[in-house]
Amino acid sequence: MKREFLFSCYQTPRGKLLQAMEIEYLQKAIDLSYKQTLLQIGGLNFENEFLDCDLFQRFTILDNAGLGTNITAKIQAKAFSLPIQTETIDMIILPHLLEFDAHRFQTMREVERVLKPEGQLIILNFNPWSFWLRSQYLLDKRLAESWRGYFISRSRLLDWLKLLNFELKMTVEFEIDSFKTTRGSFSLNKNTLLATAYAIKAIKRRYTIIPLTQTRGAPIGLNMASSLKSTQQANRND
Repeated sequence: MKREFLFSCYQTPRGKLLQAMEIEYLQKAIDLSYKQTLLQIGGLNFENEFLDCDLFQRFTILDNAGLGTNITAKIQAKAFSLPIQTETIDMIILPHLLEFDAHRFQTMREVERVLKPEGQLIILNFNPWSFWLRSQYLLDKRLAESWRGYFISRSRLLDWLKLLNFELKMTVEFEIDSFKTTRGSFSLNKNTLLATAYAIKAIKRRYTIIPLTQTRGAPIGLNMASSLKSTQQANRND
């Protein structure tokens, strides 16, 4: 997992704007109560700018390199093997993690495992079609050398979520100086191609299958026939 490219991008003028927009988005997207459990996989070192870590005492940062603000609980572990019990987390944030995770498929399965049913998932990713992102990668040698990741399109990520029984709640496009939110749908358009990054918020659904079993006892038709026969006999006796 190599995320130096991310932090190098945040130092550029366009990257600083992206960082500010992502902070504003996360402030609005995190809608938990202080008693619920929040897990962020992948430290950013500026978590206190979008979350009151003193209020959310059940906020934990998991990062293999130990990154993340020091005013909250931290776990140093690998994302594809979470040392967390099954179905114990109310919300998980993946801030630019999957692009740099060679085991991203297993990480997604682990995320699904530890989330509670109806738990929320927030993912931040770079837009692979962004001209700015490609130019930074190709023209800036310092940034290019720090890139050890994978470009992940939003449509592909949505396919992964669908396979894991997640329901899309909203998508967000981070453009040059603002972000646009679309609830419950995604369509490819001009703004999508120009966006620097995107965010997805989804909910883990747990569907219970109710088996159809045959009712014990006599068939309904026979019961009705017996009832009619008894009624006719009663009428004759009268």
